[in-house]
Amino acid sequence: MKRRPGERQLARAQQQTLRLASCVHLELLEGFLMARTPKPWYRKDRRVWCVTINGRRHNLGPDKKAAMEQFHALMREPRRTCATTTQLVAIIDEFLDWVSLNRSEATFEWYRCRLQSFVDAHPTLLTCQLRPHHVEKWASVPTHSPTTRRNQLRAVKRCLKWALAQGYVDQDPLAHLEVPSAQSREQYVSPDEFSRILSYVTDNRFADLLVVTYETGCRPQESLRVEARHVDLKHSRWVFRRQESKGKSMPRVVYLSKHATAISAKLQNERPSGPLFCNAKGRPWNKDSVGCAFDRLQIRMGKDELNRIDDPLDERDVARFAETLAKTRVIRGVQVPKSNADLNCEARRKLRQRRARQLAPRYSLYALRHSWATNALQRGVDALTVAILMGHKDPSTLARTYQHLSHNPEHLLAQARKATG
Repeated sequence: MKRRPGERQLARAQQQTLRLASCVHLELLEGFLMARTPKPWYRKDRRVWCVTINGRRHNLGPDKKAAMEQFHALMREPRRTCATTTQLVAIIDEFLDWVSLNRSEATFEWYRCRLQSFVDAHPTLLTCQLRPHHVEKWASVPTHSPTTRRNQLRAVKRCLKWALAQGYVDQDPLAHLEVPSAQSREQYVSPDEFSRILSYVTDNRFADLLVVTYETGCRPQESLRVEARHVDLKHSRWVFRRQESKGKSMPRVVYLSKHATAISAKLQNERPSGPLFCNAKGRPWNKDSVGCAFDRLQIRMGKDELNRIDDPLDERDVARFAETLAKTRVIRGVQVPKSNADLNCEARRKLRQRRARQLAPRYSLYALRHSWATNALQRGVDALTVAILMGHKDPSTLARTYQHLSHNPEHLLAQARKATG
């Protein structure tokens, strides 16, 4: 009985598969039979003695006697085994336990949220299977900023570096993972621009936070955590203990302007315990609520600019965008369908907000802190004093991070003429 062409190809493929499997088994058997005790050998082209132990070649040097002594020392060392069967999530759990005991709560949360995201992406990954491309692909999300991507890479890389130091792994699989350098802060808020920002702020509590940050140059983590017990009105300053300061190496002192002192005194009387700066609901400001407040500020400023240029929305864009919106909404736990008028109204509102964001900058507390440094340098305060007032241990941080003066030719020209008399 003749075989069909497809059957002949299938039979030929099965024979090739069996032949390949036989070759693999033969190679494994030969490798097992040929395994031998490590023995030093002389490499003529390099004129050194070498030995291969557990698949790793060691250079024992040119002297035979010293080479033999080093060889015996290597053989006496206990064989180190790679945790090939250890799941990466177990290593991460151990690392987070260590962070919770040896670092601050904020640092623990910083690592936890990023490492949890990585574990969610690779829940069954073994430590020996981890490669840099796993981390690169996870962190390379189009909607993420360069800073977000950098922090994600840093978190996973730090975890594996700790695991190597603690002996959980024999080699760091992320040793060659490249982490991009931090981006310098380029946004500068001039005094006139800051006054304009305050004119758009509708919440006095948020305005107090902005003013204190802009006039003291304090870190956001300091203004968001300061309490009445930190306020020293006699010397117009905040004093954080060493354990509460960044790095926990020395106390942090934030010196206050007259306006910042008045705000601190007012809030100290209003809130004798707990964080001083709270929102309209009486809840302490945090990075998320502050970010939302800056988003609303950006939209408010952008809408004002949108009204000024008088650029109406295209109704065709509104109709197309309305088709992409959810057709129902939840009211008191019940799903209610949206009418066409509701969908069009929602589409106009969201499109207008999107365009408003394009017409106004998005500010941050860090931008206000950096602007304080630039203003201080422009007003003649020496760089060392500015660095001390900002809480920098290394004064060179000021030159590396704050580049706003390099874009101010008038200031540089005045300083150059001042230098020549």
